[in-house]
Amino acid sequence: MIIGSGEHGYEWIDGWAKIPDSLSARDGWAHPGMAVAHTGEIFTVHPGESTVLVFDPDGTLKRSFEAPAREVHQMAVASDGRDDFLWIADPGRKNVRAGGMYEPSPGEWGGQVLQLTFDGDVVSRIERPDHAVYSDGTFAPTAVSVFQLAMGGNGDIWVADGYGESYLHRYNSSGDYLGSVNGEEGRAGRFACPHAVWVDYRKSEPELLIADRTNRRVQVYDLEGQYKRHFGADVMTSPSSFAVDGEQLIVAELRARLTVFDIDDNFVCYTGENERIARVDRNSPEDVPGWPNNLDENGNVIRSRILEPGSFNSPHGVAVDNEGNIYVAEWLVGGRYTKLVKQRSSVTADGGESASIS
Repeated sequence: MIIGSGEHGYEWIDGWAKIPDSLSARDGWAHPGMAVAHTGEIFTVHPGESTVLVFDPDGTLKRSFEAPAREVHQMAVASDGRDDFLWIADPGRKNVRAGGMYEPSPGEWGGQVLQLTFDGDVVSRIERPDHAVYSDGTFAPTAVSVFQLAMGGNGDIWVADGYGESYLHRYNSSGDYLGSVNGEEGRAGRFACPHAVWVDYRKSEPELLIADRTNRRVQVYDLEGQYKRHFGADVMTSPSSFAVDGEQLIVAELRARLTVFDIDDNFVCYTGENERIARVDRNSPEDVPGWPNNLDENGNVIRSRILEPGSFNSPHGVAVDNEGNIYVAEWLVGGRYTKLVKQRSSVTADGGESASIS
């Protein structure tokens, strides 16, 4: 089916990722990120296991490997100028089935960030920084982004502690801790669940984007950690991850849509919006019972019964390939992995337009 129109028209490919069927794939509460390598490979994670899955653009599983993490949350691909690496944020806990419910289960490593080769070998590990907030606080990183040497950066690593103390931490390319920000130094105010961090190269001077999720906005900093501006609070409810298509920013909102902004932070459109979910507050009496899942007659958590092509339920991870196709991974029992194939318009002989799928 086709959603949207014009330059924001896409073919919705439901069930794009061909994940081998298993009990853990069906019952695992997916909490995935997504990333695209320059090779065209798409990285995401298994719904129930700490297994990185690597797909072709058509959704065929090429290979997989285990990551030494409790939960492979958001991920990023970055180059050091010679080699490409996969970076993973692991908050240290995962919701796992316990009877009819799901409970957070801790892992042996605690919160951490991993740098891996594309074959799964561990190159480096970043653990809790030496910061006073962790004397009695929790380090639970949700995202990582690298100021890539291959893009003219200095190799700094930025880590968002979205599920812990709502801080953003900076490390050098060797993994040495450099400092932190928490929003109080800027005009927008304190972060509340900085769920994603993204180095944005669209402008001549790269910027740092922070998905300040509970505050429903994006905060923008420079690469020295200085506040610049914020945007989006009037049109977003739950910014959770970022991707870029040309000059446009795509924000995955957990409350059931993708939100698109232009290079000047202006709202452009929603894509795949599910109004039933997107426009109510969490715990509203109008909310979907058990969202992002559903509840059975006994109150047990089950996979959502209202999933349908063309409407998102809970976008959590997003990535864009070189053709402008979008890949979305959702947060729910059993997961859902969707490809949006970008339409191309061409002028016909009579001067009209016809659409084709890339």
